[in-house]
Amino acid sequence: MAQLRSGFVSITGNFRDNNEDRCLVDPKGRYFLVCDGMGGQAAGEKASEMAAEIVPRQLEQTLDFENATPEDVVAAIDQAVAEANSEIMAMGNLDPSLHQMGTTIVFLVEAAGSLYAGGVGDSRVYLLRGDDFTQLTVDHSLTQALVDAGTINAEEAASHRYRNVLYRYLGTREGGTGTSPRQLEIRPGDRFLLCTDGVTDGTPAERLLTLLRDHDDPQAAAEAIVQAAEEGGSKDNITCVVTHVVAD
Repeated sequence: MAQLRSGFVSITGNFRDNNEDRCLVDPKGRYFLVCDGMGGQAAGEKASEMAAEIVPRQLEQTLDFENATPEDVVAAIDQAVAEANSEIMAMGNLDPSLHQMGTTIVFLVEAAGSLYAGGVGDSRVYLLRGDDFTQLTVDHSLTQALVDAGTINAEEAASHRYRNVLYRYLGTREGGTGTSPRQLEIRPGDRFLLCTDGVTDGTPAERLLTLLRDHDDPQAAAEAIVQAAEEGGSKDNITCVVTHVVAD
């Protein structure tokens, strides 16, 4: 058996007036979420707040965390995210001040002896397994689409003018069309990072790997990662959840 231990930090940062990010860690260690809201004034805050409330509620209502099949887990996750997407869209249509609000979401869900990682938008989930540091999610950004098409390379994408423009996020019709969760075995020693682009914009992947590897306490790792992103010049809100798989 193994346990999941986590730490998290979310800060406004040096360049924003309010924090539109949200993160959530289930006290029972069943799910972990990070959201990055967008929209004018308080709209982004509202969208990320809604996602962080609706998705856990739906998961707890529809998912048998102990006995679900992989198909059941993926269906429950996608249903929960689709419900959040629908409610965010509806609220945006009802309240003019929240028009066109949206949010990214990434998650790590533990169910029936496996972990599931996925999301919508350009927040990310990483896995450090041994010396291998892997991005488990795909950015739903215009620059990633250009990289996939072979139009630009990864180095060009890092500074491209469209790097923060998303074609999928919660609050749009495309936001509820699936989260492509990846199923992973629970392996002691694994370390996961869920983060907004405020982390990745201020911290190169090599630095994230080092910080995850060098901190055995997940809260200390989360604090070090956010500090590194802030010192690295991130111009956004900065949020991360670090989860370690530890043997009983």
